[in-house]
Amino acid sequence: MSELATAGVPVAVTCRVLKPSRQPYYRWLADPKTPSEVVEAYRANALFDAHKEGAEEYSACDC
Repeated sequence: MSELATAGVPVAVTCRVLKPSRQPYYRWLADPKTPSEVVEAYRANALFDAHKEGAEEYSACDC
C-alpha cells in the first residue's frame, strides 16, 4: 500500500479495492516491524509448515 500511496493513489481508494481497514494500515505505518521481527515471523512460518507437512505425512494409516 505504501508504494501505491507514494504513486499518488489515495489510501482510502486502495483500502476500498484491497479490502483492508484503514486504521490497522495507519497503525502499522506508525509502528512498522523491524527486520529481525520479520525474520522471526518467516522462521515461525517455516517451522509451522514443516510441522504441518510432517503431521500429514505420518498421520496416514495404512491399516
